[in-house]
Amino acid sequence: MTIHAGKINARGQLNTRLIPAPKARPAPMRWTLRNRMRWDFIKGWMGYRMAQLLAALFGIPAMIATLEVELIRANGERISYGIVSYRMITTAFVNFVVDQLQVETAVFGDFKYHDSGVGITDPAIGDVDIETTDGEARATGSQEEGASANIYKSIGTIAYTTTKAITEHGLFNASTGPTLMDRSEFAAINVVNLDSIQFTYQLTLTPGG
Repeated sequence: MTIHAGKINARGQLNTRLIPAPKARPAPMRWTLRNRMRWDFIKGWMGYRMAQLLAALFGIPAMIATLEVELIRANGERISYGIVSYRMITTAFVNFVVDQLQVETAVFGDFKYHDSGVGITDPAIGDVDIETTDGEARATGSQEEGASANIYKSIGTIAYTTTKAITEHGLFNASTGPTLMDRSEFAAINVVNLDSIQFTYQLTLTPGG
């Protein structure tokens, strides 16, 4: 810095460096095997693949879903569990769609509320709620297009305040109550205070004809 006749001239240099977000490490192999060996996961995977095949071969319209999970520890560590569940589109949602085609309401476009719980019963199409609440508020997720125009995608992150084993997820169209679109169940993911889980739900709609 130099001073001339009451004037101050300052010179400096600013350097910037991009610091990438830490990459998620994969879930323990033991957990992955335990989750994928569940009959509900196997049945869901088979149904998902079969629906894709039938849609491609015979032009049958299909509605299939996946749920991905990423655990975010309080210290910033991220653990990717990948796709933990396929399906379960509920009867309540299907009936809701039919009702909306007759009389549309504002809540039709609100399926963005993610809830999680600690229930261990396999999902069923007759479910109208998650089995056992974990006591945390539902997260308001995003609403976006997936990799193609026929995929609906919602990403929601739930923060936890106590130690618990998370085993289920549901997607709703309200912060409390109304319609359950999809319920998934998976092997326990243990969380403690200040941990969070990022849920990525994708619904793929395939045209037919």
